[in-house]
Amino acid sequence: MKVPMRLVSSPFYADVALSVYVKVKALAARPEGCQARSSTIALYLGLSVASVERGLKQLLGPSTDGVVELRSERRTMPGGRGLSALRSVRPMSRAEAFVWLPVAASEDLTPRQLRAYAVIAFAEQMGIALTEQDLAGYLCHHSGKKAGQPITAAAAGEVVDGLEAAKWVTVQRRAGAQGRHRFIAHDIAPAAAVGVGEPVAAAASEGVQECLQKPVHDSAADSGSSLVGEGSGLSFGEGSLAYKESPKTDSPDDERALISHAVGEVQVVEGAEAVENPADAAARSDSEGDVALRAGETSQPSSKPNGEKRSSKGQGASRSAYTGPQLAMSPEIYSVLEPVHVLLKSVTNDFVVRKIAREVGRQLREGTVADRLHHRLTARLAKVMISDIRDPGRWLLGVALPRWGCGHQDCESGIIWRTGAACELCAETAQDRFAARQREQRLEQGLCPQHGTRPGPSGRCADCELDAALRRSARVPAPREPEGPPRSSCGGCGCVIFLTGRAVNTGLCKLCREEANTLSAAEPAATAAPSMPGTCSGRDGEVPCTRRALPTRSVCLSHRSQELAAEVA
Repeated sequence: MKVPMRLVSSPFYADVALSVYVKVKALAARPEGCQARSSTIALYLGLSVASVERGLKQLLGPSTDGVVELRSERRTMPGGRGLSALRSVRPMSRAEAFVWLPVAASEDLTPRQLRAYAVIAFAEQMGIALTEQDLAGYLCHHSGKKAGQPITAAAAGEVVDGLEAAKWVTVQRRAGAQGRHRFIAHDIAPAAAVGVGEPVAAAASEGVQECLQKPVHDSAADSGSSLVGEGSGLSFGEGSLAYKESPKTDSPDDERALISHAVGEVQVVEGAEAVENPADAAARSDSEGDVALRAGETSQPSSKPNGEKRSSKGQGASRSAYTGPQLAMSPEIYSVLEPVHVLLKSVTNDFVVRKIAREVGRQLREGTVADRLHHRLTARLAKVMISDIRDPGRWLLGVALPRWGCGHQDCESGIIWRTGAACELCAETAQDRFAARQREQRLEQGLCPQHGTRPGPSGRCADCELDAALRRSARVPAPREPEGPPRSSCGGCGCVIFLTGRAVNTGLCKLCREEANTLSAAEPAATAAPSMPGTCSGRDGEVPCTRRALPTRSVCLSHRSQELAAEVA
């Protein structure tokens, strides 16, 4: 398999990333591509699922130079059920350095040994005299305090000893230039070669059985040191979201998979694929004698026992029978599920039934009353036809049991359960969504998004221009100074007067000035003939006036009016 040398020489990639890359690229060379899950790849390589997922994560992400080696495509069936991801490697350029690695080496060697084998194979192809010190520069620590630093030459020698023991590398001691060791990489281990006249299928079957029964030899275990980069890792959220493995991807424990996918597996023909119609599957099984037909007229009995078909719909693909404890449902939970008993009887998968019961129990523990759950199941079952429910278990878990509404705990599909009133938060959310949809529709139609009217030449509609005019403040005219002499108010009567002449000094109008002069002339006469305080000083004919005088005058109102009339005349 052609592997980019940057994947071998870059310290960014862990050792397990190289093993995963070789296996994924080999599986991707098939017509249907690499559809294996991380757990299946881990079984092929003899590694943990967490280690494989760490390698996949590094290959799927950009390295220090921004190159992404692996691409993953999520797939989902029309019914919503997930499939294993379809993975593929990037195309290599012609000017890029590469090394040829056998796929069998990725399964037989540990990740660190595979990396050392790749360096030895590249040096042999390029004619480079390699030493253990040079080899140690390509093998780095990937954890601990020495992360990113190369291992010692002694540790590299232990890795070479493991390769020699696995018969993938031959070491000729002191046979090279200047007394150096000479390393020879083999395309396939000599012990794995098939003898003359030995059937290929029999040899492959024996090899698979030997790999399954004999533990993988680890040279690092003999030396008392652990493999670098092979620690525990986060397995949650790091793998594929596949629900079911592709039927074309056989696992190593399947007796029908005689040879690994990467080294020439016999492909499954169309007649061996999974079918949706159980009647057709039964007829095919009866007619073919319950065997799985493969290419090359090779037929082998299936290793799956009869009667292990269980699904939430009562039909579908075969799967192993449930071997856990018997299902025991409490009377309270069973009474809550009373509206959907007809669907619950159709769920033959014990795991799905247990999951439904646990979901009901969880909601009851969190404070949801049983009447509310009972009403929810009744209302939602009344909105659908039972014949339209293809998977009862999935419908109960995904449609019937979840609470619909806002973040308010008492909100039940937009209605407050305790009061029966409409939920204000849900109403506001519905209004906001309606306004957003209406705005998008108006924009698509070329209308004003706020008023829904056709915009004018200025780009705004008439309503928008009117709103803008109302928001603008009215312009107040600036006060103007009148022409002529300055004006002021009279200090006596308050009328507006021109400040000219005597008015500048007295601040009074002409009438008020004359009145002031009259009062000043009448004061001496008043002192000569005093009258009663507060009594008018005027006379009605020959009789003195007895009316009260004005507060600011010495005469009453009648006599004051007569005085003013005489002055005007």
